[in-house]
Amino acid sequence: MNVRIEITYKTKKGTETSFISEEMNVDKAILIAEDLQNTGRVKNLTFIDNLDSAWSLKEIKKYIAEIETEPHNITVYFDGGFDIQTKMSGLGCVIYYEQNGKTWRLRKNVLVDSLDTNNEAEYAALHFALQQLGELGAHHIPVTFIGDSQVVINQLSGEWAVMEEVLNKWADRVEEKQNKLGIRAEYSLVSRKQNQEADQLASQALKEIEISSILQLENGN
Repeated sequence: MNVRIEITYKTKKGTETSFISEEMNVDKAILIAEDLQNTGRVKNLTFIDNLDSAWSLKEIKKYIAEIETEPHNITVYFDGGFDIQTKMSGLGCVIYYEQNGKTWRLRKNVLVDSLDTNNEAEYAALHFALQQLGELGAHHIPVTFIGDSQVVINQLSGEWAVMEEVLNKWADRVEEKQNKLGIRAEYSLVSRKQNQEADQLASQALKEIEISSILQLENGN
């Protein structure tokens, strides 16, 4: 979760001004906010999240304590591959998240035979990733979804209209799943090279190599 800090600062002589910080991780923001409050010169202090919701220091510390035992700070990479010769699709996802003070990486793929195009496979890969989030117990939290499909990313972020009926149905399925989990989605388009982990998982699925693993990362790496 990333936030901005908005403060009203008052000098010893009573002069006041307001500041808005850059966006930062909530843990870092709490440390800075507490340090600012220790000066005794902060009149008002508010945290603003990505949805422009306002939080007090007490509210945001309570929220962080509540989610510590659940998956949070989640980033999802997804990719779908379609083999036009075999009509098979490989779906892959990589999920980075924090839980109980540790950083984890989930890698999973699956081979499916019910799709007709690469764009369908990309949507299916995203929906597959959402299913994995549900199994992890992630809910009511912001999640960043990263993929190399311009169609999926731009359509779900509202940049492009969804014209094809089959893709419109997939978009509805994705949004329905997100709503059920309470996921507040943010989308980021990257190159295939930057999406290499998920791309490899999709390719391995097409070769009938099944991957399913959860790994604790040392120092977040």
